[in-house]
Amino acid sequence: MSWHQPGLDVSSAPHHPAPPHGLLSAGYMTGFDPNASGVETDNPLITEQRAQLTGRELQQLLSVAHQSLDEAQERKQSLNNHRLKPALYSVFCEIKEKTALSLRNSAASAVEDEANSPDPQLLRLDKMLVAEGVTGPGAGLANDLGDSSGDLAAHGGLGGGGGMGDCNQIEHADYRAKLAQIRQIYHAELEKYKSACDEFTGHVINLLREQSRSRPISPAEIELMVGIIRRKFRAIETQLKQSTCEAVMILRSRFLDARRKRRNFSKEATEVLNEYFYSHLANPYPSEEAKEELAKKCGITVSQVSNWFGNKRIRYKKNIVKAQEEANMYAAATAAAAADGSCQFGEFRSWWPNFRR
Repeated sequence: MSWHQPGLDVSSAPHHPAPPHGLLSAGYMTGFDPNASGVETDNPLITEQRAQLTGRELQQLLSVAHQSLDEAQERKQSLNNHRLKPALYSVFCEIKEKTALSLRNSAASAVEDEANSPDPQLLRLDKMLVAEGVTGPGAGLANDLGDSSGDLAAHGGLGGGGGMGDCNQIEHADYRAKLAQIRQIYHAELEKYKSACDEFTGHVINLLREQSRSRPISPAEIELMVGIIRRKFRAIETQLKQSTCEAVMILRSRFLDARRKRRNFSKEATEVLNEYFYSHLANPYPSEEAKEELAKKCGITVSQVSNWFGNKRIRYKKNIVKAQEEANMYAAATAAAAADGSCQFGEFRSWWPNFRR
């Protein structure tokens, strides 16, 4: 691999004598001697001079951070136009070839492998977001209806009519509105994340390309740094998706809990079921045909009718005194409405011993 940039070929550059110290107005490359052999010397005077020179250069480097933009631009321009810059760049390339090339290649390979391998946690979160209707082609009204309706049907039924149907429609609209709000916030934050990641990555790329004019930086190393940055930003993406999934699950849990608390039947449906129960005390077990008819009248499902009668029989048995008063009330109402005066208290007395067994 060659670190030399186009236009920096020093083989054809004219040879010049070493410049005096402080040739550059910025102080860069002061004391650079192309004729130095690099042989160590034991002369204390030379050693002290080199130490002083190194100290001055370090101070100049540290002062760069405190310079204004105009001063930094002026020094950068002086370095780029200096006639010994190609020679300095060539030395940097040789040093890098000897010391850091193999390490860079191995690090780049490791980062590339990690960047190409999918993140299991992100894959799991993406699947959850698609399933909840936050992302993917199915995100929208149809997905909301399908998911929420299915869950509600499993926790008490959706197929009700009358008052319960209206309540369900209101609950569905509220659920969809809150889910749409979560979806909107997620996509807005995701756009901010992508914009911030691209902006920061662009700044780093421009900085490295600018620095590559003064020190050897290959395109592969720039890609390596971009991969490292995106891997750091991936933690933010994971946190965003994790928080969104948690918000959807909390919404679904609260919605279903509230639905369970509001599962009571309407007053009209309760009246119809109680009337049938007390008018059939001798055998309070409606047939399938009777259940279907009651479900149609009450606007509920057959399964809900069966559950109501099972719970009613248990409550009736546990609280017989109150049940007798309630039975007398419905018996009087039935006698007033029906000419034959059915559902007398004697039927209850004849049924109760068998029911207790």
